Amino acid sequence: MVKVISLGGSVIVPDEVSYEYLVKFRGLIINHSKKEKIVIVCGGGHTARIYIKPLQKANVNVKLQGLIGIRVTRLNAWLLIDLFKGKSAPVVGKSLNHVKELLKRHKIVISGGLSYDPKSSSDASAVQIANMLNADFINITNVKGVYDKHPKLKGAKFIQCMTFNQLYKMTSAIGFKPGQHGILDVHAASLIKKHNIETYIVGSDLGNLKKILNGKKFVGTIIS
Repeated sequence: MVKVISLGGSVIVPDEVSYEYLVKFRGLIINHSKKEKIVIVCGGGHTARIYIKPLQKANVNVKLQGLIGIRVTRLNAWLLIDLFKGKSAPVVGKSLNHVKELLKRHKIVISGGLSYDPKSSSDASAVQIANMLNADFINITNVKGVYDKHPKLKGAKFIQCMTFNQLYKMTSAIGFKPGQHGILDVHAASLIKKHNIETYIVGSDLGNLKKILNGKKFVGTIIS
């Protein structure tokens, strides 16, 4: 079995690198990798948006905006690889086939966004990997799960369970652009719906992640 985890850029680098969190994350992942293999896909988060914003202002084409976002996700992936100190594959997975090949030799594989797609994101890349490996998808973000509207808005309600179609409709209403900030983008949601990939969306609490990895009850949103 394999678990695929999308680790949000907002968790990796909220303002500065979350060193203590990442060290604890590393320990949890290395320990769990004794039971099954794990793929970690890093997001770009705030750092990616810092680089994309001036390109948007300059009306640089969307493909170049997306490419610089991918480079930031891979920078975050290299950070994790170095922090894992030889316990993961020594290079960033750059395509579906590359990730698959790395998994043959390593228990932990770390990647960022895969090859450029105008509608893609690091989350969509993680969903593609989960589909290839017939694995569940775990999305770690900076809120505890899905809400019916922005969680900072008054009256926002937490959603514990939702269907693939409900997720797709919610994300479709938002649309997509490079560097977008949100729980999941519409392209990732469309792939989840198309391939019926059971998805877990949780906050950064590592106790919750441990519960999911071990099949125990957790605080977050299940999409099935």
